[in-house]
Amino acid sequence: MLIISLNNTSRQLDKPMSLQQALEHWQEDSGRFAIAVNGEFVPRSQYDTFQLNDRDQIDLVKPVGGG
Repeated sequence: MLIISLNNTSRQLDKPMSLQQALEHWQEDSGRFAIAVNGEFVPRSQYDTFQLNDRDQIDLVKPVGGG
């Protein structure tokens, strides 16, 4: 089991999985935000291949409009 922090909230994964699989598992729509894992932004093209590790910290960053 992996323990992951998602926006400072602890989440569990039963098995190792990719970032995309975790987003689907948690029912998060990845089209509405950027994602950083352990402080490093992950390009959307790498979500399928980016493997999560125990104690990773994921931040979902939503764009802010304005000007």
